[in-house]
Amino acid sequence: MRLFTAGMMAMSMIAACSQAAGSEPAEDTSEARTPAPPQAGTATEATSEANASVAARLPLDDQDDYKDAARGFLAAIEAEAILGEDGSVVWSVPQFDFIAGEAPDTVNPSLWRQSGLTAKHGLFEVADGIWQVRGYDLSVMSIIEGEAGWIIVDPLTVRETAAAGLKLVNDTLGERPVTGVLYTHSHADHFGGARGVISEEEIESRNVPVLAPEGFTENAVAENLIAGNLMSRRAVLMFGRTIPSSETANVGTGLGAGLPQGTTGLVLPTEEIGGWGTRRVIDGVTFEFMDAGGTEAPAEFMFYLPEKRALCTAEVATATFHNVLTPRGAKVRDTLKWSRVIDRALADYGDRADLMFASHHWPTWGTENVQTFLRGQRDIYRYVHDQTLRRANAGATMTEAAETIPEPSFSQDDFATRGYYGTLNHNAKAVYQFYYGWWSGVPADYNALPREETARRYVAAMGGMDAVLERAIGAFDSGDYRWAAELFNQAVFSDPGNERAKSWLAASYEQLGFQAESGAWRSYYLTAAHELRTPLPEGGTATAGNADFLKAVPTLDLFDALASRYDPDKLSRDPFTLVFDFTDTGETLSLEIGQDVIVPRLADTEDAAARLRLSRTDFNALILREANVPALVGSGRLAIEGETAAAGAFLTTLDTPDFWFNVVTP
Repeated sequence: MRLFTAGMMAMSMIAACSQAAGSEPAEDTSEARTPAPPQAGTATEATSEANASVAARLPLDDQDDYKDAARGFLAAIEAEAILGEDGSVVWSVPQFDFIAGEAPDTVNPSLWRQSGLTAKHGLFEVADGIWQVRGYDLSVMSIIEGEAGWIIVDPLTVRETAAAGLKLVNDTLGERPVTGVLYTHSHADHFGGARGVISEEEIESRNVPVLAPEGFTENAVAENLIAGNLMSRRAVLMFGRTIPSSETANVGTGLGAGLPQGTTGLVLPTEEIGGWGTRRVIDGVTFEFMDAGGTEAPAEFMFYLPEKRALCTAEVATATFHNVLTPRGAKVRDTLKWSRVIDRALADYGDRADLMFASHHWPTWGTENVQTFLRGQRDIYRYVHDQTLRRANAGATMTEAAETIPEPSFSQDDFATRGYYGTLNHNAKAVYQFYYGWWSGVPADYNALPREETARRYVAAMGGMDAVLERAIGAFDSGDYRWAAELFNQAVFSDPGNERAKSWLAASYEQLGFQAESGAWRSYYLTAAHELRTPLPEGGTATAGNADFLKAVPTLDLFDALASRYDPDKLSRDPFTLVFDFTDTGETLSLEIGQDVIVPRLADTEDAAARLRLSRTDFNALILREANVPALVGSGRLAIEGETAAAGAFLTTLDTPDFWFNVVTP
C-alpha cells in the first residue's frame, strides 16, 4: 500500500504573531496551501504494517472458537431482512456476510476474526432443553424448555428482532407459549424487545413470571431516560449507526453483531431477585440466582440450572474484555468486585458446570473449559484493577498509568480476554476514575479552559494554522496517527470551518479505526471520520423515549427525568405547585416548580396553583409531543381545576434538546 507523503509551503509568521497579539487576523490561506489527505477508505503503509504485526503474533488460525460458534446450528432466518410494521428494515440479515477469509488491510485481523464469529446467525442447540438465537442483534436470546412452554432469557433490544427470534424458535422446534421471562441486567439490549415475545396482558392473565435483578427498574430508567439523549447520541458513534457494514466501515461491535433499528420498550418485572444462590422454580425448571450488581451493570444476576449443570454468566463473563466505562457513557464499573464475583462463581459452580452460556457470544462446553474460561475472565479484570492502582499509588496520572500497562501474558492465547469491546488502555483510565475521579492531580488541569478556547490559543502559540497543519501532516506521514489526531483536532476546534483541517482529522481517525482491535473503538473513529466529512442530519429533537417504553416507567422516575430538562430561565411567573391526579394508575403527584429546581413528590397538597386530572397514558403523549393541552381539554380527557395556564407554564420550561448535536466538532 502507498504511504501518502505531502509537503507544506512556509507559514506566515507575521499573520501568526498578529493573531497571538490579539490584532485583526490576516486572511487564512491554510486551505489553499495544505495538500489533500489520502483517499478515504485507504489503509496507509503504516496501518498495513501494524495490522500485519498483529496477525504475526496471535494464533488467529486456532479453530476452537469457530467450532464452538457453529456447534448445534439448526436453522436461520431465510428472509433478507427483519422488517418493522411500516416495512422499514430493522435488521439486514446478510449485512456481515462479507466477513470471510483473510482480513483486509483496513481491519485489524484480530477484530476481523472476532467479527466473523459474532456474525454467525441462526438458532443453535446449546444442550438438551437449551437453545440460543444469535446474530440478529447486539445480544443473544436464550431459550430454556419448561414443562409447558419457553422460558426466554434476555429478549434482545427491540421487539421486532425478539419476535423474529421467537418465530424462528417456534417454526423450528414447535410452537409453545412463553411461560417465563428473565432480564439478566438493566441494559436495553437485554429487555427492550420483551413485547416481541409477550404482552403485559398475557403476563397478567397467565401469571407469567418476569424476573430481573434487584435494582433493575431504577437503573433501567436512569440509564435510558434521564441520561438517554447524550448516551444515545454517543452510541451512534460507538456502534457505527450511520456508517455502512463493509471492510472500510462497520464490521461489528466485538460484543455482538450490532444494534438493530426498531422499537425498544420496557415491560416491568414481576419480581426483582437478590442474594446468592436464591432459588426459584419457573415452569418446572430450577434456577439458582447469583447477584452480580455493580459489575458489568448496576443491576445484574447470573444463574445456574442444577438439573442441566449449566451456568449462565449473563454479561459478567463473555468472550471479550468488556468495557469498564463504555464510550457511550455509563456509570463506571467496579473491576475488583467484577473479578471477585467471577471468582465466587468459579468456586461455587465451576466444578458443577458442564456448560457455560452468556448473553453475548457462543457457549463453552466441558467442565475444565468452563473453569479455564472463568479464570481468564476473573484475571483480566483483576489485572487491570491491580496494575492501574500499582501505578497510581506510585504517582502515575490516569493517562500515564494506562500507557504503561502491558498486555497480560495470558491474553496472547486467550482470545476471550482481548479487547474486542473494552480495551486495556480505556479500562485502566476507568479504574483510575473509579477511585480518584476525572482529575489528574495536576493543578493546571483542575480548572482548565474550555477546549475551543484552548485550541485557539494553542494554534496561535504554535505559529498559526499553517504551522499546526504542517506539523500534523508530518506526524501523519510518519504513521503517528495519535499525535496527528491531537494536532488536527486543535486545528478543527480552533477553526471549525477549516475543511482541510477536518479532512485531515478524518483521515487520522480513519487510520486509528483501521488499526483498532476493539469494534467499539473502530466504529467510534470511523463514524467520527464520517461526521467530519458529511453534514449531520437535520432535525431530530430528543424525546423522553417512546410510548412503548414510557408506559412502563414509574411515575416518580418519569418526573425526575423531566426535572433534568428544566430550564429556570424559561419560568415566566412566580414559583408554583401543580398536582396531577392520574386516573388510570390511581396516583397523585405534586410538583413544586421553583425558581431553580423542580421537585416531584408522590403526595397530595392543597397549596396548588392547579390540579390536573388525566390518565398517565395521555400525560405520556403530552411529554412525547403527540398531544397538547388544548386538545386534551377539548376532548374531555384532561380536566384542570384552578389556573388553567399553569400546565402550559410548566411544559414550556422543559428543554427539548437536539439529538444531532456536534460531538467531534465544536
